[in-house]
Amino acid sequence: MKKILIIEDEITIAELEKDYLEFEGFAVDIAGDGLKGIQMAETGDYDLIVLDLMLPGINGFEILKKIRMDHNIPMIMVSARTEDADKIRGLGLGADDYITKPFSPSEMVARVKSHLATYERLTGKEKRPETLHIRNLTIEPDARRVFLSSQEIALTATEYDLLYFLASNPNRVYSKEMLMDRIWGVDYYGDGATVTVHIGKLRDKIDKQSNQEESHFIETVWGAGYRFRV
Repeated sequence: MKKILIIEDEITIAELEKDYLEFEGFAVDIAGDGLKGIQMAETGDYDLIVLDLMLPGINGFEILKKIRMDHNIPMIMVSARTEDADKIRGLGLGADDYITKPFSPSEMVARVKSHLATYERLTGKEKRPETLHIRNLTIEPDARRVFLSSQEIALTATEYDLLYFLASNPNRVYSKEMLMDRIWGVDYYGDGATVTVHIGKLRDKIDKQSNQEESHFIETVWGAGYRFRV
């Protein structure tokens, strides 16, 4: 699991960023001031840092310089200041990206993923997705193939994406809205019924061999959403 450090003194913003990143499967820590951020960066073995420019005690530029002395991991600078000089200075000191507030948390997550992927390609650390084996269900992400008791199950692209996401994050409840955002994207103009229909199709295909509800893979958590049972 990738570890992200957020150095941000506005706790509401930091918690929102954390929620979105954790939803995408990242482990996230928050430092509320610059000195704590430097300390955590030195000891926490993080894969990426999201760094606010305006912080109490020590500003983001100084933090960036100190961390860059020992670490080459991706760093995304965040600021409410729109001046080109700040952006140029931040990038010149070693920031990999510069986002101006206010921004969409989904945009921030997309940039985090992009920079992590680029870093892994450049350093040769890119990992291939692992085949999932869950009871009698096998999911092969490289080939996008699914097998149930060694029999291949035909899924649409969206059904596969939904199944792989749930199976990769087992025993966690996801609301329809969260699944809409993750699978269909924030710009999709559908509604929760779309999720319900696709969950129903998946159940028809992967739970069809058993009439015992306790052995089914996808559970409905009434009033909350859906959970994949391992």
